[in-house]
Amino acid sequence: MRWTRDYQPQPDQSRLYTQALIITLAGNILLAAAKALVAYLTGSVAVYADAANSISDVVYSLLMVFGLWVARRPPDISHPQGHNRFEPLVGMAVTFSMAFAGFEAARAAISRLVEGGSAVDPGLPTLVLLSGALVKALMFWRVRWIARRTNSPTLATTATDNLSDVLTSLAALVGAVGSTFLHPLTDPIAGILVALWIFRNVVRAGKENLDFLTGAGADPALRERLVDVAQEVPGVQRVHHLMTEYTGTRLVVDLHINVDGEMTLRQAHDIADEIIERLQAQPEVDRAYVHIEPEGYD
Repeated sequence: MRWTRDYQPQPDQSRLYTQALIITLAGNILLAAAKALVAYLTGSVAVYADAANSISDVVYSLLMVFGLWVARRPPDISHPQGHNRFEPLVGMAVTFSMAFAGFEAARAAISRLVEGGSAVDPGLPTLVLLSGALVKALMFWRVRWIARRTNSPTLATTATDNLSDVLTSLAALVGAVGSTFLHPLTDPIAGILVALWIFRNVVRAGKENLDFLTGAGADPALRERLVDVAQEVPGVQRVHHLMTEYTGTRLVVDLHINVDGEMTLRQAHDIADEIIERLQAQPEVDRAYVHIEPEGYD
């Protein structure tokens, strides 16, 4: 069994992470401030709900900056396997902040619904919500591109959150405008829908990060792909055991293979090294262990 992995700083990847963090933090602070101001001036609970969502995004952004900074530190004596478990830990903290935003949005909307609702001047809400949807769409496009380049699940989640924020802003817009042209209750109903959307994202983010923290294994499709990668190495007769476990956001792979029992130790060692190299080239894999046995052993 052998593990070969050297920590190599990647300046281009660090630059992309920094760019994503700046975009996310600056965009969310701007939108949270604008929506909170408009909610205060107009009294729209739909805009208030969207502002609460944006404020939770600011908290998310600040935690993400800290989490990614810690997670990308090299292994040291205190954390010899690296620090990537900090990333889902921060993700859970973010999930709780999102849940609080959803609760606050729902509370305000239900309170206004019980009161009977009220008409909202659509001018400012229309401007800020349409602008917010456009900004979030641009943030989604750029952060998703960076997430794919860096293979970062945290940034991928951030991109998805940006896309969902486009929908929540549009829902809030319908509520604010509808309160004048349709019915006063349209505004609090839209606020409740925004809150429900936030809770939906809370459940999805919570499940994903809980899997990372509790050592869940890879899904069947990924397991099959990892087996295929190993079996493509010349000299491998079959893979008879595979165990995967998330340590943070990436996997530890434990693999048992069968080879010709008559080959030399050096040949078997070279096969193991080749498998490890190919597995650790997969974006989901942090490190791999390979155990070699002669054909006939399970």
